[in-house]
Amino acid sequence: MSRILMCPPTYFGIEYVINPWMDMANQVDNNLVSTQWNTLKDTLEEAGAEIELIEPQPSLPDMVFTANAGLLRNNIFIPSRFKFPERQREMKHWIQWFIKAGYEVKEIPTELPFEGAGDALSGKVLFGGYGFRSSKEIYKEIEDIFSSEIIPLYLVDDRFYHLDTCFCPLSEEFAILYEGAFDEESIRSLKEHISYFSVPEQEAARFACNAVVIENNVVLPTGCPETERHLQSKGFTTFTVDMSEFLKSGGAAKCLTLKLS
Repeated sequence: MSRILMCPPTYFGIEYVINPWMDMANQVDNNLVSTQWNTLKDTLEEAGAEIELIEPQPSLPDMVFTANAGLLRNNIFIPSRFKFPERQREMKHWIQWFIKAGYEVKEIPTELPFEGAGDALSGKVLFGGYGFRSSKEIYKEIEDIFSSEIIPLYLVDDRFYHLDTCFCPLSEEFAILYEGAFDEESIRSLKEHISYFSVPEQEAARFACNAVVIENNVVLPTGCPETERHLQSKGFTTFTVDMSEFLKSGGAAKCLTLKLS
């Protein structure tokens, strides 16, 4: 069974602006936030996941986006090094949780930014997004820790500031992505390593690619019918969840989860 780490949205809100989706004048509806988060949790459990929780912390509204906590492979947890000070205060809480849970924590000995499973995703190989929140150079350090090659992918559209907002490996062989988020060299590199379906721009803007994969089940935001149809044609079962309040902060289903196993 897949195990997924989530953080209740107790303190979630728009308290600062660190990506193009955020707008202090466009505040979230707290009741809808709670409903959408709980619906996502219930849907993930229906799709076959076991959910573990980390305790939310006051004044850390983006801690709800657990995907950014760090990168986990083979029981080794590499904590993120957030680019923005607003999120750097989260790190001690993530590190404490993983130590207490029995993981080996290895911090990267550099000040270069790296934002965890928001930018580093596994297919047949490990793909590493860079350009907005993580540095390309950081992946050399991570390659050494995991003894695994990382394929760097350059992000060029600031709406898709993390790799998991525009790319979702569904298996070792197949993915969905939004081509407009990458430069031409990265698209060529992707074609060498994985087959993919390119989602239409309007569905990419609904964060169609910010999906959670649990074996043959895919949980994605509502409003992405073409992506849904394609996934179903490939034999996947799709579940959709309204993520409107979290999209105001530049996140959706995948951002709210960190796969533990």
